[in-house]
Amino acid sequence: MGKTEKLERMKKTLAHEEADRVPLSDFFWTGFMKRAKEAWGDDVDMYRKFDLDYIVITPNMDPVIRDFEVVSKEGDDMRLKTGFGATVLRKRDLPMPHYDEFSVKTPDDMAGFAFEPADDPRRFFKGGDDQINGIGDAINRDLPPWIDRVGAYVDDFPVFGSVCEGYEYLWRCIGSENALYWMLLEKEKFDAFVARIGDFLARFTEAQIEAAGGKLSGMYIWGDVAYVNGMLFSPAVWRETFKPITARIIDICHRNGLMAIYHGCGNATPIYEDFIEIGLEGYNPLEVKSKLDVVELKPKFGDRLTFVGNIDVRELESGDRKRIKREVLYKLQAAKGGGYIIQSDHSVSSEVMPESYAYMAELTREYGKYPLDTDRIAKEIEEIERALYK
Repeated sequence: MGKTEKLERMKKTLAHEEADRVPLSDFFWTGFMKRAKEAWGDDVDMYRKFDLDYIVITPNMDPVIRDFEVVSKEGDDMRLKTGFGATVLRKRDLPMPHYDEFSVKTPDDMAGFAFEPADDPRRFFKGGDDQINGIGDAINRDLPPWIDRVGAYVDDFPVFGSVCEGYEYLWRCIGSENALYWMLLEKEKFDAFVARIGDFLARFTEAQIEAAGGKLSGMYIWGDVAYVNGMLFSPAVWRETFKPITARIIDICHRNGLMAIYHGCGNATPIYEDFIEIGLEGYNPLEVKSKLDVVELKPKFGDRLTFVGNIDVRELESGDRKRIKREVLYKLQAAKGGGYIIQSDHSVSSEVMPESYAYMAELTREYGKYPLDTDRIAKEIEEIERALYK
């Protein structure tokens, strides 16, 4: 399938229209990719193997552009200092990194926190290390330049750029605990720092679009402002402090003809109406463990906000084909009328077998053709549930 068809599919879906079929894409953990290479060869590329419908590629967003400083190393465990001024521990036996220390230790330190220019060409045209690309479920160093990574996919896929929203960037600079305390106890200093972050992120978004030279089709906005039971702070605080930054980024995207999808973990349903108000097209990932169900959300929001994700990765991890089929078919019911993109409810974890993801993709292609055969889907869900729960 060519890029033109994928782009049309994405645009129609984000506009709440039925395309030729339901779009499919995802994010993949390093451990899963190791399994995939063992199964399908070292040169396997999941986006090409399954002809996925879009890819997200992130430039160097670090406040200060610098290679990682190795603070300590014991076997496969490594402690690194990054351009965010954060000291991060990556342990082999833990799925995600631990943030040990931040250079900002007092409210007064925020005023002196350094930002190199958001439009510094090195962010887009020079390779190296950066925290967001380089420290996750594994350490990835010396990445190729962002523009080269974009160029490797742009002829075949809609490419989405990448930018954090205000809180996502803030906590990486000062830590979650300081962010949550200081937004209440040091409001003047806190607001001044957030304003600097907002200006940086807006210019970074503009500069990324300029550097791409027309190669981007959309933008992913990363912003975890919730956990499994609700918001990390009140919706009122988000609306006053962080919503204007997100609105500014979305406006820049739209002025440049780009689609915008927001990635927010946890249950942020109290601010979905705000996202609609500021023109957001899509919301990802709708974590099932946060009690989010796209089939239930669709009647309330589905003609105004496209949902991206909500395939319970725990079902994929089970390896049980009946459970996987039930999950995919149940969620496909939300695709009627457009407005739904099939994707995991965060990312494809290291515990997922490659064959399970392949089965999910096969089901999406078979049952996700428009017009959806909703009677067949409902009947097969019923049959699977009888077999599973008899």
